[in-house]
Amino acid sequence: MRFYRTLMLFTGLLATTALSLQADEPVQAVSPSVSERFVAATATETPDFQKHIVPLLGKLGCNGRACHGSFQGRGGFRLSLFGYDFATDHDELYGRVDTESAAQSLILQKGLMEIQHEGGQRLKPGSWEHHLMLRWVEAGAPARIQDPPALVRLEVTPAEILFTASGQQQPLRAVAVWSSGAREDVTALCRFQTNDDQIAEITQNGLVTAAEPGDTHVVAFYDSAVVPVPVIRPVTPQYGDQYPLVSAPTKIDELVVQKLRKIGVVQSETCTDAEFLRRASLDVTGTLPTPSEIREFLADQSPDKRARKIDELLERPGYVAWWTTKICDITGNSDDKLNNVTPVQAEASKQWYEWVEKRVRDNMPWDRIVEGIVLANSRNPNESYQQYCENVSKLYHKDGPGASGYAERQGLAHFWARQNFQTSEDRVIAFAYTFLGTRIQCAQCHKHPFDQWTQDDFKQFEGFFKSTVGRQNARPDAKADYDKMLAEITGTDGKKGNDLRRVLAEQLQKGATVPLGEVYTTKVQARAATRNRPNPNQRRGNGPAPATAKILAGPVVDLTQFEDARQPLMDWLRSPENPLFARAFVNRVWASYFNVGIVQPADDLNLANPPVNAPLLDYLAKGFIEHQFDMKWLHREILNSRTYQLSWIPNSTNRQDERNFSRAVPRRLPAEIAWDIMMQASLNTEKNSEFVTALDKRALSIPGSGLRQRNRNPADYALTVFGRSIRESNCDCDRSDEPSLLQTIFVQNDGQVLSMLDSSDGWLAETCRQNNLQFTRKSSDDAAAAQQARTKAQLKARFTEQLKKLQDQLAKAEEDKLAERQINSIRTQIRRLREQAVARGVIAADAADAATAAEHSAVAQAAPQLNTDTII
Repeated sequence: MRFYRTLMLFTGLLATTALSLQADEPVQAVSPSVSERFVAATATETPDFQKHIVPLLGKLGCNGRACHGSFQGRGGFRLSLFGYDFATDHDELYGRVDTESAAQSLILQKGLMEIQHEGGQRLKPGSWEHHLMLRWVEAGAPARIQDPPALVRLEVTPAEILFTASGQQQPLRAVAVWSSGAREDVTALCRFQTNDDQIAEITQNGLVTAAEPGDTHVVAFYDSAVVPVPVIRPVTPQYGDQYPLVSAPTKIDELVVQKLRKIGVVQSETCTDAEFLRRASLDVTGTLPTPSEIREFLADQSPDKRARKIDELLERPGYVAWWTTKICDITGNSDDKLNNVTPVQAEASKQWYEWVEKRVRDNMPWDRIVEGIVLANSRNPNESYQQYCENVSKLYHKDGPGASGYAERQGLAHFWARQNFQTSEDRVIAFAYTFLGTRIQCAQCHKHPFDQWTQDDFKQFEGFFKSTVGRQNARPDAKADYDKMLAEITGTDGKKGNDLRRVLAEQLQKGATVPLGEVYTTKVQARAATRNRPNPNQRRGNGPAPATAKILAGPVVDLTQFEDARQPLMDWLRSPENPLFARAFVNRVWASYFNVGIVQPADDLNLANPPVNAPLLDYLAKGFIEHQFDMKWLHREILNSRTYQLSWIPNSTNRQDERNFSRAVPRRLPAEIAWDIMMQASLNTEKNSEFVTALDKRALSIPGSGLRQRNRNPADYALTVFGRSIRESNCDCDRSDEPSLLQTIFVQNDGQVLSMLDSSDGWLAETCRQNNLQFTRKSSDDAAAAQQARTKAQLKARFTEQLKKLQDQLAKAEEDKLAERQINSIRTQIRRLREQAVARGVIAADAADAATAAEHSAVAQAAPQLNTDTII
């Protein structure tokens, strides 16, 4: 809370300063553009390195990826990609200028093509660009000044462009406003792009030309500023005053219609009751409505029945399971990345799921769920290492609470313990993806091409993550307790790694207390005070924890004032002034109901990728915060809108619209829901009713994801076919919604599907009994043989795919020269996969043995990779 108050004070000071400038000082006049000031060669003004030279290099493409901005540079000359490393860029440029004879400078001669230049001519002789660069060199090629004024904002006018016909044009004007009060027309120094050139084209000077009807944005880039400008050309004559009266019963509907009125698109009719019930049931609970539920709902004539049904669905177990799964997707609950986090294999992903599930079931506010993740340590407050080991060991005992007991722990420490969240760089990237819905990885190496983030922003943000340690041992002050507990367990002498974990797992099953690794955080110390002492914050790959860190687009924080360096980070997340936290979650929830986000992709909130309806996103984010991050409030607000309840049937105006929410857009169901409703559709009446609340065999409630645990659940293959999230990277694209031929074949021919239809407890059998028809599960010998052949072929294809992935991983590991234990771990997975294939009758045992032996031989002889077709 202390940092929150500091942040409020910081924000207030900025606002007060802005007000005082407006009240006490006249607004400075806008300086003319450099294209006017340097049109003549006689200009005497000295260009500013940050304000003029670097933006001009960007405008000319010199610091682009294909030119000197590449990591290798070009022709021995390397600039920072997209600029913003002013010191390095000046050093590089200074070696190519001649301040005594400016016109002979290499930077000018190559740009003018007076000497050979691979990049072609970039400067026209006598142009203002030529004069500006020449004048800078003549003035001594000065570097960026010390303590330069900061760019406060970039004002681009007009703020919105409304076209009515193709070929219409509108110039943009960009004015940079600096903290010194200076205002300058920088239109000539901006880079411009269009997000859809089929709708709007834009020249390098900012002239926008209308093309086809529709809506998009053009974007202006200058220094660290990125400003999008909406461009709209109505698709029908029904826009503005000609727009028909339509129903807009909620604030969401008002804001959606407000945008549709500009583009001339009219919403579809409201969907039928049957359509609404099916849609809401699948979207909220991942479950089809039962026949009795359908009959009851359609017979109900009360005007509030949809609102009451929404409330009912939000209280069902299916809602809890589905949104637990979605939160596990974005937080990264992957078996592959949690290997060895707990002594018992695959238990970590179950514990992760149960921890999230309890909080979704209790409707814990989103910010408090995130707080339990961001501030997580393995130990609860005031819990000693001995107590921690005793309490957690009980979870694994034969009569213990199991994974559900982990849900009572205060924090989700597994989030910090996973393998792909150990370096501070990985933590920044994953944190930004998970909680801010933004892709910041570009700024790890250079200025972000589509956002305000610089490499300095990235590095300064890392400081919040460097003092948290996720490892398999105890924290240093508990090392003696760890060693003592380990010594008291028989059979652990000399054992390490997997061998030790197997012994500990066996002891846990017997009811013993075993020493456990832990995630912990150490207090950041002032650097001067620890200069000559070992730094407990330092870890291999992370370096020492700095005394300060900087909030993204916010103040620098003194981390030594906090017991946990992550506390100010959490305070910033839940601050109402945070520009991304609430919006990221709101946008993801919206995307789950409409198939596209208000910002699309839903995990790519950046300034150059603006919302399709900014007022709508602002309203929902503001309401989410005002309702204390109540997730059910957000769901109700969306589900009760007419916009959500529109029909999928298009009218003449919205047939092509799939992003402005004028109609429901049919979409493929997520993998878990697709598989569950296949099971549900095949059940008899009694089983169908039970299916709504019985989640133990549902795909919705499978905790982890990843290759390591595949084939341990009957639904895993189906989920893979239908694109369940693999949770491997920081991207919503880990989940696929693309249709495929394999999905069609699976539905028609897979043995699991046919077995569901063939079941004596199924709907077909029940229908036959009700109508006195014969139902036989016997197949002819030929049909049975054909089915066995199909099943074996499917298993073979499945094992072949998995084997290929593992072999690729092995080849990559050997190429990267990873540790031998990592390479051996992959080899063990390959061996076990072959053993499974032998057990399932897919391959012969001697073939598997021969393949394994050949691989061992290949290690020594560097033989080429085996052909999987000869193995499986």
